[in-house]
Amino acid sequence: MPPRHAATPPTAPAARFAERPPRKDMQNFLHLSLPGHPTALIRHLGQPDTTLVIGDMPVDWRRGQREGQLYPDLMIAFNIDAKLVIAERGYAIDDVGKPPDFVLEVASPRNAENDYINKRTGYANYGIPEYWRFDPTHGDRYPQPLAGDRLTNGAYQPITITRADANRYWGHSEILNLDLCWEYGQLRWYDPATQRYLDTHDSEANARIAERNARITAEAQRITAEAQRDNAEAQRDTAEAQRDQAQAQRDAERDARIAAEERIRQLEAELRRRSQ
Repeated sequence: MPPRHAATPPTAPAARFAERPPRKDMQNFLHLSLPGHPTALIRHLGQPDTTLVIGDMPVDWRRGQREGQLYPDLMIAFNIDAKLVIAERGYAIDDVGKPPDFVLEVASPRNAENDYINKRTGYANYGIPEYWRFDPTHGDRYPQPLAGDRLTNGAYQPITITRADANRYWGHSEILNLDLCWEYGQLRWYDPATQRYLDTHDSEANARIAERNARITAEAQRITAEAQRDNAEAQRDTAEAQRDQAQAQRDAERDARIAAEERIRQLEAELRRRSQ
């Protein structure tokens, strides 16, 4: 991964990019925003002042050759002034001083062919090191469910995609040092360093539920153990009371026996006296 340091901002901010017309599909929302992938990547990559993770932002040159402002579904750039790019509402390569490092498109019913043909050419012309494509339909819209390209000598070369089984594919992003995974129609990000997936909103919610259930289970176990200790203590108290009662009965029987024996001695002594 490139070293991260604050980039030198341009001497004079350029005019903002024009607002993009509203999208007519929900692919970005359903497969990126709703699961929380941008948030997970922001947390994982860190350095928010110099690392940009954003979607549906135009990228282009302001001067010279232009590609007509392409809009990646997901764009990541390191070592830039992220706040300036957001303020300009677009990524001007010549203003920033470098292209984005990573872009990803999610296949939609209307423009899938544009993603893997025209945008592939455009992103290569921009000099973007990695371009990935994700098709939740298992390849009905793109030629493959998951595909990635790495820029080599000015041209994109396919990144190796491993097929684990019919429902799982993955490839490695050198730029992000993460594995991109297609799993049962869902996009996942796997960190080889920690051997864990980046959290989605669902996995975070499940973790909170599991943590809450663990606390409830631990509290129930504590209450059960305390009740068992109280029950054992009560049983010990009952046994001790029974022992005390038995001892008191034995003492009473002994005292009655001694009193009876004493009374017999007294009667015998009285009989002897009268017989004299």
